[in-house]
Amino acid sequence: MAEDTSTLAALFIDDTALTFRRQKELAERAFTQVDDADFFRTVDDESNSIAIIVKHIGGNLRSRFTDFLRSDGEKPDRDRDSEFVIVSGTSRAQIMSGWESGWTALFQTLQSLRPGDLGETVHIRGEAVSVLAALHRALAHVAQHVGQVVMLAKHLRSSEWKTLSIPRGQSGSWTPSRPQH
Repeated sequence: MAEDTSTLAALFIDDTALTFRRQKELAERAFTQVDDADFFRTVDDESNSIAIIVKHIGGNLRSRFTDFLRSDGEKPDRDRDSEFVIVSGTSRAQIMSGWESGWTALFQTLQSLRPGDLGETVHIRGEAVSVLAALHRALAHVAQHVGQVVMLAKHLRSSEWKTLSIPRGQSGSWTPSRPQH
């Protein structure tokens, strides 16, 4: 039974890494469709730009997954509030550097995890959670923001948007043929 649990845990870690990779790719396929002006554009005063969301995801992942098993996921050097502000003169390349840094921390951590680590306890802002719960929490958080990125990019590109999944009206060509009755 222990071997079955270990195998299941290893599969979970691998699938979690794959799902995070797909989220990263989805976001990148969306925001590469917008120019720099739209990357930094907000739709209203209460909205975040794609740049802000990208900056926040990068900062969150770096904080959560640097020294993941040994230190609180809210690092003392993280200034979360600053992730929601774009200082004048900030370049897209600077935002993307933070994005890549966060994802690198995440993927290095996922690669280092062993099946037995899933039940270990980590802390996020002082709250004790299992590694498994922390991974679920992070994946849900990233997926929420990736959805925002996709929605914003699609809105900003309008009729020039290149779909990221099955194009409208083409589901039939993507569905396996069904037996005729």
